[in-house]
Amino acid sequence: MTEAESTAVRVALWRAMHVLADPPPHVLTDEIGLRLADPEKGWRDRPDMDPAGTRGFRLATVTRARFVEDLVAEQAGNGVTQYVLLGAGLDTFAQRRPELAARLRVYEIDQPGPQAWKRRRLEELGYGVPEWLRLVPTDFEVPGQWWTRLLAAGFDTARPAVVASTGVTMYLTKEATAATLRQLATLAPGSTVAMTFLLPADLLDDTDRPGLRASKQGAQASGTPFVSFYRPEEMLALARESGFAEARYVPGAELADRYFAGRTDGLRPSAGEGFLIAGV
Repeated sequence: MTEAESTAVRVALWRAMHVLADPPPHVLTDEIGLRLADPEKGWRDRPDMDPAGTRGFRLATVTRARFVEDLVAEQAGNGVTQYVLLGAGLDTFAQRRPELAARLRVYEIDQPGPQAWKRRRLEELGYGVPEWLRLVPTDFEVPGQWWTRLLAAGFDTARPAVVASTGVTMYLTKEATAATLRQLATLAPGSTVAMTFLLPADLLDDTDRPGLRASKQGAQASGTPFVSFYRPEEMLALARESGFAEARYVPGAELADRYFAGRTDGLRPSAGEGFLIAGV
């Protein structure tokens, strides 16, 4: 594949829709992803861009991005200097937050074709790839390759890092996610892993189930079906069995309260996705 993955484009467009369709204040301001994706004219008329029908999951994508960036800023303040994005897609942290990103070594790990496409788009738009940003191509189907490539790109295993994996686990088998967690548990002490996962439908509120159903159908139609869902206790057990000293669950509802409290416009993200926060 020599173009962006459809799921990555959808997330980038949803982040832009938050700015274009939702009233302020915005939880995250990101229209750079829209510029990178460069969608066809009339993209806002796509069924998966329907402002009302996709609202919950759309807002969840910007909420998780904001949460991770707040975590990175906090950890950078504690002296952490490495940030790894597993399955980076069209993430734009490096372009939107250069004052923070330049204090770090940022590693974006993704499939070779889509990442080559993103590199070209960054060059075309004038952002380029600064020395502190390392684009690490890998085949996630090859066990352990991402780790080998990360080390080859200069990652220092003796220094702590923040590792984020958002919107990825639903596309992977549980065995693949377990293998990733076992590898991440070998990071230097002081490292933090932030990983999202989808809850099974029976744990969702009635208001969130239609959004999950629509997202599953869209993922299936684009050839990237959801294959894994986790109960919170299952993900916590998986992290502890992998060797993490600390593991906690951050529910989507908690993030909704943090970033959408006090609004009078009714905006609120879906609570169907939660975070595993694991510490070494």
